[in-house]
Amino acid sequence: MDRKKFTKYFIRTFILLALVANCVAALHAYKFTHYDPSVSVKTKNPDKIGFTEKLKVLAFGVNNPRPVNKTAPQRSFETISLQSNKRLEAWLIKTIPSKGTVIIFHGYSGQKASMLDKAEAFLSLGYSTLLVDFMGSGGSEGNQTTIGFYEAQEVKSAFDYMKNTGEKNIILFGTSMGAAAIMKAQKDYAMPASALILECPFGTMLETVQARFKAMKVPAFPMAQLLVLWGGLENKFNAFSHNPAEYAAYIHCPVLLLYGEKDIDVSLKETNEIFENLKGKRELQTFPLSGHENYLTRYKEKWTENVLEFLRRYVP
Repeated sequence: MDRKKFTKYFIRTFILLALVANCVAALHAYKFTHYDPSVSVKTKNPDKIGFTEKLKVLAFGVNNPRPVNKTAPQRSFETISLQSNKRLEAWLIKTIPSKGTVIIFHGYSGQKASMLDKAEAFLSLGYSTLLVDFMGSGGSEGNQTTIGFYEAQEVKSAFDYMKNTGEKNIILFGTSMGAAAIMKAQKDYAMPASALILECPFGTMLETVQARFKAMKVPAFPMAQLLVLWGGLENKFNAFSHNPAEYAAYIHCPVLLLYGEKDIDVSLKETNEIFENLKGKRELQTFPLSGHENYLTRYKEKWTENVLEFLRRYVP
C-alpha cells in the first residue's frame, strides 16, 4: 500500500473509531443520568461482575432502574411536597423537644427510604429530620439525575422550606451525590446552615467517572472524558466544572467529613483535597473497613459517636 492510500485508510479508520466511541459514550452518559422505570434489576458494581458481563456493560451501558421507596417511616411523619426545579417529595419526622432539624439527602440511585436508618440515628440524638427524594427518585418528579449539579437547587428549596417554618437550627446531611449537591448549593447560595455532615463526596465529576473504569480494570482514557462531555451536553451543563473539591473553598460553616478507607469510587486523595479546601471549622473521620457504602452497617456506634461529638462542639 502506498503512502497516500495508507494515509486515507488511517484517517477513515480514525474517524470511524471516533464516531463509534462517541456513540457509545453518548449512550452510556444518557443511561447513567436517566433512570429507566421499565428496568427492575440494576447492573451490579463493576468489581462484582465477570468478564463477559463487563463487555456487555461497556458496549450497552448499565441497567439503571428508577429508585422506588419500598418502606416508610415507623414513626409518625408528614409527607411534604416541595416545588423546586422539579416537584419533590419529602418526609418530615419530628421529635419533641427538638434541638433542630437535619435535612437528609440520598446518594446516586438512592431514595429517601434508604436513609431512614440515618434519620433514626439523628432522631435518637434529639434532632427532627426532613428526608428528601431528589428529582428522578422515589416520589419526586422525572427520571433524570445530574449527580448533584441541578440537585443543588433542590437542596436550597428544602433548606428554604425548613427556614420558612421558623426552624433556626438546620443541619444538612448528604451521602455521595447528596453530599456533592449540598456542597454545590453552599457555593451557589451561601445558605446559613448551622453545619454540614458529608459522607464520601467525590472530588470531581471526571474522577468519579474514571473510578468506574478503574473498578472494571479497563483504561479510562479517552472514554471517561467522552462520558463527562456527553453527560454535560445531554443534560445542558458543563460536567467538567462539577467539582466538589472546588466548591469546598466556598464553605465556611462547620463540616464533618466522613470517608470509608476501602472506597474504590472516591479516593483518599479526593477526600483530603476537599478537607483542605474547607474554610470553616472542620473534622475528618474515617472508617477503615468501609467502602462506598452505608457506614452504619459496620460502624453504627462509631458513626453515632462522631456525629454526636461534632454536633455538641459546633452546633448551638
